[in-house]
Amino acid sequence: MTGQTGHDPDYPIRTERLLLRPIAPSDAVAMHGYKSDPDAVRYVPYPPLELADVEQRIATTWSNTRFTKEGDAVSLAVEERASGALVGDVVLFWRSENDRSGEVGYIFDPRATGRGYATEAVDALLALGFDGLGLHRIVARLDGAQHVIRPRRREARVPTRGAVRGERVVQG
Repeated sequence: MTGQTGHDPDYPIRTERLLLRPIAPSDAVAMHGYKSDPDAVRYVPYPPLELADVEQRIATTWSNTRFTKEGDAVSLAVEERASGALVGDVVLFWRSENDRSGEVGYIFDPRATGRGYATEAVDALLALGFDGLGLHRIVARLDGAQHVIRPRRREARVPTRGAVRGERVVQG
């Protein structure tokens, strides 16, 4: 739902194994564990963070929980439902109301990799962007490549073309 009314998602967002919820001050220490790891942050737009940096961002940048206008971003903690452990965090940016476009980003604790959590969490973000905000195009930048995700249901890999490499199209 784009436009002047914005979108106020219902939290937590539940998937089969995960809860996506607003980031809380109590998440700071666990987040610092992976956000201070140079290998974990090599593909995000900030260097390894100190605990004070994580706490400051939780109180400001990462505290937004709704979309009111183009340019807003919602960052969510990703919690493993079975254990309650914080395994990472994700973000959905509302990039353009006119183009109905957005961008997703994510970072996960290296100890939680290899379980499909990033895919599961990003699928939930895509639903939020396509169904909640009414976006038509959502991109993700991975390893320097830009991946475009369009609102469809069945996944298909599209051959590399031009500046957009590894385009992932979700068909329906």
